Amino acid sequence: MDLFLSEPLRNAAPGDLVRHRVLVGSACFMLVFTLMYTAGTLFTPYSPLPSAMGVFYLAALLAARKANTIALPAFFMLAGITGSFVGGLFMNEPHREGGVHAIYLLLPALAVYLLGTRQALVYTLLVAVMMNGVHPLSVFDRLDLTSKADISRFWVRHVMSGFTFVGIWGLSALHSIARAAAYHSLERVLKKLRSSESKLSSIIESTDDIVASIDTEGRVLVANSAMRQFHRKLFGSELELGQPLLRHSTPERFQLWNERLAQVYRGQRLRLEDTVFPLEGTRLVLDLNLHPILAEDGQTVVGVTLFGRDITSRKEAEARVGEMHRTLVDVSRQMGMAEVATGVLHNVGNTLNSVNISTTLVTEQLRRSRVSGLVKATHLMRDHSADLASFLTSDSQGKQLPPYLVAVSDQLVEERDAMLKEMQSLGQSVEHIKSIVSMQQKHARTAGAVEQVAVPQLIDEALRLHAISFERLAIRIVREYAEVPQIFVDRHKLLQILINLLSNARHALVESGHQDKCLRIHVQPASEAERLRIEVTDNGVGIAAENMARLFTQGFTTKRDGHGFGLHISALAAEEMKGRLTCSSPGAGQGATFTLELPVKDESA
Repeated sequence: MDLFLSEPLRNAAPGDLVRHRVLVGSACFMLVFTLMYTAGTLFTPYSPLPSAMGVFYLAALLAARKANTIALPAFFMLAGITGSFVGGLFMNEPHREGGVHAIYLLLPALAVYLLGTRQALVYTLLVAVMMNGVHPLSVFDRLDLTSKADISRFWVRHVMSGFTFVGIWGLSALHSIARAAAYHSLERVLKKLRSSESKLSSIIESTDDIVASIDTEGRVLVANSAMRQFHRKLFGSELELGQPLLRHSTPERFQLWNERLAQVYRGQRLRLEDTVFPLEGTRLVLDLNLHPILAEDGQTVVGVTLFGRDITSRKEAEARVGEMHRTLVDVSRQMGMAEVATGVLHNVGNTLNSVNISTTLVTEQLRRSRVSGLVKATHLMRDHSADLASFLTSDSQGKQLPPYLVAVSDQLVEERDAMLKEMQSLGQSVEHIKSIVSMQQKHARTAGAVEQVAVPQLIDEALRLHAISFERLAIRIVREYAEVPQIFVDRHKLLQILINLLSNARHALVESGHQDKCLRIHVQPASEAERLRIEVTDNGVGIAAENMARLFTQGFTTKRDGHGFGLHISALAAEEMKGRLTCSSPGAGQGATFTLELPVKDESA
């Protein structure tokens, strides 16, 4: 039937295309019916004039072949049907009422279908007037209607036929309107669906991630270009929709993916990392997300959506970052050891200064000592040993010798006491050096090992390393140690942090220029259970608000000769011990408080 339709009519919407085909089919049927009627008139008394209406059917077919709309072909079609029927009634059957004829009832329905409700109404009214007004009047005189009852029945039947004819139009119009509304509603839904599908397709195609949809049989239903490209890279062939996802994979991998999909078919969401090896190139690491597609009931799984992202570069970067972190940790340990060693050398140097001073004082006292005069006096007494009594009583030089010996002995006693005091100081300095070296050796032996540590005792050891410096700079130390349990930590790491915090506090106090330089160390249980808090507070230069955010970043320092590693390394060491290092300061010139929180128990065990 499409052979009789013009190009515009063939390309019409599906609903309109059906009407066009019905028109062509009806015209063909009526043309054949007219030919059969014409042939029948050769053997019957019926008039052959209605056969002339076949020209309208042929015109309808020709018009449909050229027309852009259905209006003209429909006009020819309805004109042919109407002419055939009316002609047949007027010429052949004067006693047949038009309202009861089957074709007569089909005319308004066909008119509505082909022309639309308004044009069909005009057509229906014209035909109704013709069939139930003009036709009855034309045959009324030829009928043998003698009684009023027969005449009444005659006109009642024709009037009712007219109403029936219009009623058929009404029902057909309602059906057509409802059908058109449903069709337009369907068109709107389809338009929205196509728009949504277009947007979804655009979104899926715009991403570099792998996107695919799989049915419950494991067959690929939808795949974006990234998925197709990945399939070509992995298997060297094009992805075919409707085929199993991994039909080119090894049996082991196919079985593995069937197990994964089975979990998703049960309603589970699955996220995993998968390593694949393409035909060419290095291995790829994929971050995959599998989500079930649920039916309208919200329970039945009808498919699976697969989202994948190539994270090979990220994994390689994470590996490099991990290596850099390990290197940084090693460097931090070395820097921490260097920090401790610097503290040791600094304190040993200060102590050696005291040793040098004591040695110089003893040397000067020995150089100025009157021992040489005592030696001369003893030599003089030895020279006069024979007449020592007369020499001491009669000789002028001998008379001065006893008082001189008394004065020299008194001075020697004073010199002895002074040198003993300096030697005691020298011994204390040497013992201090020995204790510092011994403490450093002890921490060096236990570096990296987690052990039970008494925090106040370790703080005192860190303070001892700075004791000479604090004393010389007149820094007042305030210890506030609450009763806290021993903790399990790496002693060496904790000592590194404490030494760094004390060193920073010393610098802050020196730069502040305050007369009352105070360093307060407070140890107490933290607000969180099973944790301990160490606070190191100074009234030094403080920290500006704009520097707080960068305080623990690598390379940041406010010291002229600083390297920016101390606090950064201390923060890393605190994290390695499952703790945290924080800082607070009211502002520049108002001091600062560094807070170190550590777990009491070894959380890494």
